[in-house]
Amino acid sequence: MKKLGLLVLILGLGLFLAACGSGDKKEEGNKENAGDNAKSGEASDFKVGLVTDTGGVDDKSFNQSAWEGLKAFGDQNGLKENENYAYAQSKSEADYIPNLQRLVRDKFDLIYGIGYKLKNDLTKVAEQNSDKHFGIVDEVIDAPNVVSITFKEHEGSFLVGVAAALKTKSNKIGFIGGIDSPLINKFEAGFIAGAKSVNPNIEVDVKYAESFDDVAKGKLIAANMYDNGIDVIYHAAGGVGNGVFQQARDLKQSDADREIWVIGVDRDQHEEGQIGDQNVTLTSMVKRVDVAVEQVATKALNGEFPGGEQLEFGIEEKGISFSTANKDAMTQDIIDTVNEWQDKILKGEVKVPATRDDLKEFEKSL
Repeated sequence: MKKLGLLVLILGLGLFLAACGSGDKKEEGNKENAGDNAKSGEASDFKVGLVTDTGGVDDKSFNQSAWEGLKAFGDQNGLKENENYAYAQSKSEADYIPNLQRLVRDKFDLIYGIGYKLKNDLTKVAEQNSDKHFGIVDEVIDAPNVVSITFKEHEGSFLVGVAAALKTKSNKIGFIGGIDSPLINKFEAGFIAGAKSVNPNIEVDVKYAESFDDVAKGKLIAANMYDNGIDVIYHAAGGVGNGVFQQARDLKQSDADREIWVIGVDRDQHEEGQIGDQNVTLTSMVKRVDVAVEQVATKALNGEFPGGEQLEFGIEEKGISFSTANKDAMTQDIIDTVNEWQDKILKGEVKVPATRDDLKEFEKSL
């Protein structure tokens, strides 16, 4: 009997320990699943939005590029458009604060202001909502809950300036800016420096539309430039650039043999130059706003939001480049020469001017 009792006790103890072990494993499994669900929950609950400048989300330029980056982020993380990622379009500067505040009220975790003109309004909203994360493109805001995203536009503008100088037949090229400001002056200075590095005697006509959305103004300025013998125009003017493309396409349609070109900006604007089987887009200075927006959103999602930092994207950071989509216009000789100048910039042999004062000093060395 004693032996039988001992055997029953041992068997009972074994069953008890087995039950405990299986309970522990089950509990561990539940914990692992809970962790997975938490991670997926973080993604599905994450909300990121942007407020456009007055150029609108379909400006074929930096607003559109930013939205493309946000959509790419949403696709990669299985997020829903409008619910998890969305944009608020600004028809005028008066829309900036209401749009920013609406995204705050809708509990967006990260809110971008696209364009330097949103600086003051985004600063105010960020101060009032210290628990939210914000991003500003093309400006710098010194605040712990704001990341500043800037670009070395002058570097890319230098490269397309080289291309313009190599392509022009009249030795007269033009630059059309949006609003005369330190930001757009970077495009102007870099473009002129690049062109004059190839030909110090080249003529560069500079005009500003004082707008980023006046298409008619862009068309008018371009018409005057082309009428005055300019054959290559570089625009850094957001939606105004649509007018530049319209004028170039109209002239090309009237005279298919005329040498006339537009250099796009911010995103590859090759499609904007298409007219039948011809294309008036020589190249584009590609500014990867989409990449920057996507990268910062990913950091925020992963709990690594770079608040208070300034992130600057240039050639070295793969944030600035030039397009070679028009194979007929951008010949291999032109591409090779532009790449040679790009290497000089990367090696520090050429310091590209970013202001008009810097440009004056640069020109003295030519």
